[in-house]
Amino acid sequence: MAVTGIEYALHPVGPEIVGGAIAWRGDQTAKLLELYRELVASAPPELVYVLGMRLAPSAPWIAKEAHGKPIVALFVCHSGKPEDGERQLARVKSFGSPVGDVVQRRPYASQQSLLDATQPKGRRYYWKSEYVPSVTAGLLDVLAGHATRLASPHSAILVFPLDGALGRLPDDHSAVGNRKTGAVVNVGASWEKAQDDDANVEWARAAWRDLRRFSTGGTYVNFLTEEEGDARIHDAYGSNYDRLVEVKTRWDPANVFRANKNIAPKAGS
Repeated sequence: MAVTGIEYALHPVGPEIVGGAIAWRGDQTAKLLELYRELVASAPPELVYVLGMRLAPSAPWIAKEAHGKPIVALFVCHSGKPEDGERQLARVKSFGSPVGDVVQRRPYASQQSLLDATQPKGRRYYWKSEYVPSVTAGLLDVLAGHATRLASPHSAILVFPLDGALGRLPDDHSAVGNRKTGAVVNVGASWEKAQDDDANVEWARAAWRDLRRFSTGGTYVNFLTEEEGDARIHDAYGSNYDRLVEVKTRWDPANVFRANKNIAPKAGS
């Protein structure tokens, strides 16, 4: 079996965009969560806001007095005209009293490595995630509560909005499922020592159990963990799963390509 061709539909971005991160002290969380709901509801397609709640890392862009203390942050990217991005992000940059702000004009390529330092090789990681239909006050309140009970200073809760062009395509356009979802929430535990495994895994699972009641029933396939089996893979692809089983059965009946979140061919094929 050989791949004979792949077609891409490319879209111009950059080379300069307006993006970066901005953070506030944890005691401003309630006001920031209210602002975040307004922002994601009104943002144009070229502007994305990702919400993060964690303890402030010892990063040079964050004020030293905030290091190790609760923060709420927005990671933003405006991929349209830079002058439009600066105008649209002015409200966010002037909101409250940020403890760090690196939202600025930058090369689009640099935006891709913005969070690399938060996931260094050698740490221990465990995460759980869910798709949610929308970003509601109730959802954010639950997540904020778990963000106050972190088992490690490296852990975080992130909310990625997914509304827009993704949801305007029909469900069977491609393998991607759950196109009507509003956001994906990732509860990411990160810690240093093996003796802390149980506490950090349980923190992530507890947050996930509370998160499940807001879920669409699906999740992003690349956020699945090794312990999550076929049922969760089915949830990730939604109504497209059966079609993918047919494709797998036709082209890979021996399940040679299985070192992934595997879709198995039909038994006996």
